[in-house]
Amino acid sequence: MSDDTPPPEHSSQDGGTEHRDVNAVVVEEWVDETTPFERVHEIIRRTYDSESATQIADRAHVSPTTARKHLRTLVDAGEVTTSQDGQTTQYRRSETAIVTEHAQSLLAERTPAEIASGIANMKSKIHEWREEYGVDSPEEFARELDVDDADSDYGAALTEWQTTRRNLALAQAALAIGEARRSGHLTGTDTDNDGDGGTSVIV
Repeated sequence: MSDDTPPPEHSSQDGGTEHRDVNAVVVEEWVDETTPFERVHEIIRRTYDSESATQIADRAHVSPTTARKHLRTLVDAGEVTTSQDGQTTQYRRSETAIVTEHAQSLLAERTPAEIASGIANMKSKIHEWREEYGVDSPEEFARELDVDDADSDYGAALTEWQTTRRNLALAQAALAIGEARRSGHLTGTDTDNDGDGGTSVIV
């Protein structure tokens, strides 16, 4: 929509028209067409930095009490994580929820066989880095080689190793979710340490 587009109009009681703010109209329609839980869920799905229930409530157009109730439900479901800022509980989207969403997107784009092939290739690449640099992880690589410059050859290798490890964990999660859908049982990800054994993924 261009800046020249006039705001929506509606008839006033005297037969004329009133200009309404476009954003206000969109928000009004959003509130009319969704439930309070849906709005809180939609807001928290875009919340990566911790916010209070009051802040989330304001964005979701619900009361703070309603926001807290729905946020507690999402915490119990593993989609939201909490932290404390003094006496105030802060909420943000959990890493588990972020990884699950990305894994599901990967499953929609790739077959399990393609994902498995990608996992094998990434494990092979990580093994090559370990052999080449004589370290087991990108963190150890950074400490041993004192890598400070991301534009250097070592810095580029460090970044690629970190990215590959993250993508490996994501692919393993996707494969586990795909297997769970097929069999009805969550089997878990591969834990043979090729991905450094970590289950927490920064995305």
